[in-house]
Amino acid sequence: MRSISSVAIAGGGIVAWSAAAAIRRRLPAIRVTVVPLPVPPDALADRQGSILPSIVDFHQDIGLTEADTVVRAGSGFRLGTCFEGWSSLPDYVHAYGEYGRTLPATAFHQHWLRSRELGEAAPFDEYSVGAAMAASGRFLPPEQIPASRVSNYAYGLHIDPPRYREMMRAFALHLGAEESDAAIADVRLRKDGFIHTLVTDGGGEVRADLFIDASGPKARIRKEVDGCREDWSRHFAVDRLVIADEPSSSEPSALDHAKAFESGWTWRSTSPVRTSKGVAYSSAHLDDAQASEHIGGNGAIALSPSRLTNPWVRNCVAIGDAAVTIEPLEWTNLHLAHSAIDRLVAMMPDADCNPTELWDYNRQTNAEIDRARDFVLLHYATSNRPEPFWRDASSRPLPSSLEHTLLQWRERGRLPFFEEETFARDSWAAVLIGQGVIPRRMDPLMTSIPERESARSMEQLRSAIQSAVAQAPPQGVYLRNLSIQGTR
Repeated sequence: MRSISSVAIAGGGIVAWSAAAAIRRRLPAIRVTVVPLPVPPDALADRQGSILPSIVDFHQDIGLTEADTVVRAGSGFRLGTCFEGWSSLPDYVHAYGEYGRTLPATAFHQHWLRSRELGEAAPFDEYSVGAAMAASGRFLPPEQIPASRVSNYAYGLHIDPPRYREMMRAFALHLGAEESDAAIADVRLRKDGFIHTLVTDGGGEVRADLFIDASGPKARIRKEVDGCREDWSRHFAVDRLVIADEPSSSEPSALDHAKAFESGWTWRSTSPVRTSKGVAYSSAHLDDAQASEHIGGNGAIALSPSRLTNPWVRNCVAIGDAAVTIEPLEWTNLHLAHSAIDRLVAMMPDADCNPTELWDYNRQTNAEIDRARDFVLLHYATSNRPEPFWRDASSRPLPSSLEHTLLQWRERGRLPFFEEETFARDSWAAVLIGQGVIPRRMDPLMTSIPERESARSMEQLRSAIQSAVAQAPPQGVYLRNLSIQGTR
């Protein structure tokens, strides 16, 4: 069989240039051509500024340094999200990485649940280094804190999308990617349904063995091959967004803030150069003008939550918003695009795009997308706010995979295993506990552990976390020192 020797990427945003850079870095024999398209307003993976920790690994895999992605791109560090008003309980933080540390017999959250039952537990957040550090406005990378003393943690980034996109474009071009100077006018198929060429508006053609659609939810080229989608609107109440950006006027924060209100929720995140604000809501419960008043923005974005039935069909694969449309809660959009890019590179087929190989790519990709969907829906399903929007959002039918997870948790605090998970079990536990979902019974494994031993370990952990956080500088100071080092 003939190997793939050329790839054409349709799209002009972060997702398209990230794909170009990854392919050129890891498969340098393949010629890559990017055919730019304007980034549409609903392409959230290209527009969002809050990114999950997987971006750090993605940068390392393609050879980008912290000087490139933080200093030169104007990024800040991100440790998690503070959820305000999502239930009748106090606000809580979903931080990345471990909560607690390995204790005898079972998961840390089981020790916390028993301690809570005895009236001795501190807030679950206080057993996370990331949450404690973010609450104090401090930051240090995990490798600079002794891991043996405290739980491990992870961090993502707050990026400025325009600057980040230009950085990624320059890097991809440096690696040898090419950029077309004409827009797509048409897509021509072969008799077997494979894409033959992209016809440009000047009458030219872009030919390739493989075509990647990174054009946003309308999937400009992928829809010509097969546009079958799985509709998720029965699960999601949110179908509108309003987004506003402004220059940062304060020190960057390592926490996003997701604040629930009677008809939806708002967010606010701050990088060193940019503050992003937005409101997510349902058109059945709030009109666009009222939504805009919450953040001072304008121009509502319509969302149609769904995913392609199969992201890769024949010689065309959709990534990012072209493959899945999902609201920005928990910021999975760019993560899912990066994950798809990694999987595409690792599973690159021959030019015949054998259906057996594509089936496994689609199976893994859809499994990851569906669990990210479940994690987003978890926040709504476990909310107990009384307003009509929240009653609507919490009463919608759940995917069977999320129903199973909630049943297991509510019975004994157990979390079932799924092969493709964006969020670790500690993240699921943090949200469930934060939302006030407490299991009916204790895990029987806990009966073998003396209460005093467990309590002593938990208190030692809290003290170690407080000591570790005190050693970290404010994030603004750390960023300034990093900038000084990067200019040397």
